[in-house]
Amino acid sequence: MPEQVSREVEVVWNECLDLIKEKVSPQAFKTWFEPTKPLSLDDATINIQVPNRFFYEWIDEKYYSVVRKTLVKILGESAKLVYHTVDEEVQEDPETRSVKFPFPNTQVPEVSTPGPSRTIGGGAQGPQITFTRPPVQITSDYSSVELNPRFTFENFVMGECNQFAHAAAKAVAENPGKTRFNPMVLYGGTGLGKTHLAQAIGHEILQRGTGERIIYTTSERFSLDFVDSIQNQKTTEFNNFYRSATVLIVDDIQFFANKEATQDNFFHTFNALNQAGKQIILTSDVPPKQLQKVNERLISRFQWGLTTDLQPPDLETRIAILQKMSADEGYQLPGDVIEYIARNITHSVRELEGCLISLLAESSLRSIPLSVDLTRDVIGDIATVQEQTVTAERIQQEVCELLQIPLSLLTGKSRKQEIVFARQVAMYLIRELTSASLKTIGNHFGGRDHTTVMHSLNTITDLVQAGDDRTRRALNGLYRTLGVSAR
Repeated sequence: MPEQVSREVEVVWNECLDLIKEKVSPQAFKTWFEPTKPLSLDDATINIQVPNRFFYEWIDEKYYSVVRKTLVKILGESAKLVYHTVDEEVQEDPETRSVKFPFPNTQVPEVSTPGPSRTIGGGAQGPQITFTRPPVQITSDYSSVELNPRFTFENFVMGECNQFAHAAAKAVAENPGKTRFNPMVLYGGTGLGKTHLAQAIGHEILQRGTGERIIYTTSERFSLDFVDSIQNQKTTEFNNFYRSATVLIVDDIQFFANKEATQDNFFHTFNALNQAGKQIILTSDVPPKQLQKVNERLISRFQWGLTTDLQPPDLETRIAILQKMSADEGYQLPGDVIEYIARNITHSVRELEGCLISLLAESSLRSIPLSVDLTRDVIGDIATVQEQTVTAERIQQEVCELLQIPLSLLTGKSRKQEIVFARQVAMYLIRELTSASLKTIGNHFGGRDHTTVMHSLNTITDLVQAGDDRTRRALNGLYRTLGVSAR
């Protein structure tokens, strides 16, 4: 069928957008879907334009299922979506990424790696919808397809919040399997750079070209592939594949929870690699000891090596991140714009990146100069939501900025008077403004026990009741910064 007229593709894509709009939040739709532009429709293949590569990577990562179901509903089971960036001509035959599980003895290109099976309809022979994208340079048999080319040490902005984790990751990259950091567990909240740092290790090792086999996967993918290997009677191939790794990187190990058979298999995979002196790198939302419904023997092994956290970036680090991101996109943002974003988007690097991309897209598509007014209009909703969200991490961050002390001292063992005071204020506010238990608060401060936390709470309470001026000024300043009323 020849390429259909522009009017038809607009109608089809608008129908898709109407359905997508019902499935995602208003802010997500405005940020990620409104900037898209339909280009052409050929049979069941629809070509759309997005502002840049980051857009389609984000949509693919976060909204794949929503987009997939929408296209099948509108265009049928053979639907295909092709992304094109603003500066790219429509390709007649764009390259499609392979996403099938690559058992070593199957007829799958060697550049493939464990990835999500894009199958619709409940069976291996069901219809497929494929996301196609510009060619990616492949540099290794298994890992390079899945290692994000942007996640390198060169692109990682280091600050007080991640300095130790960065140094440890560099040490592992220089001598994989030969340091005491094995396994290496990186933990922290969503969007703080755990995956970036873990994959940066893989990139660094690959660049040396010494023949290491690096396998990157997620706990969910590992589990799905394990189940698939049982169903297809290929557990031996499955085990051989993962246990042949020189470096195994597993993202989001918290999702091993409740999967007993998968945990048992990973236990033996872990042992095999560890005994062979291979490097294991794991990421998690929480430290190993806080993992829920994960076997104790696995948790014990996760703690054999180094466990280090990544904290939300402080103001200076957020500014540096925004400066690098904008430079990488070919923009030089005004200082007041960068500072406005940095002061209002405080939770994670991922949110900073999303807001910056939204701002640049809005400026480009509407031909409006970058300014604080435009920035306020674009990120206003996000900033408002963040102002309403008070977390332990944010309280720690704001205490450090107000009282001018580094986070490492706040959560460390320093007994200096000003550090102890800051720590007590932070514990007091976390208890007052969040639902965190005494034990959880203690975990945010290096694993202190509940009696220490209780002592801090009583100390600040006594100072408040006594009308202590320093305590009053500190608390009032933090209430204002956090956007809450004094209690």
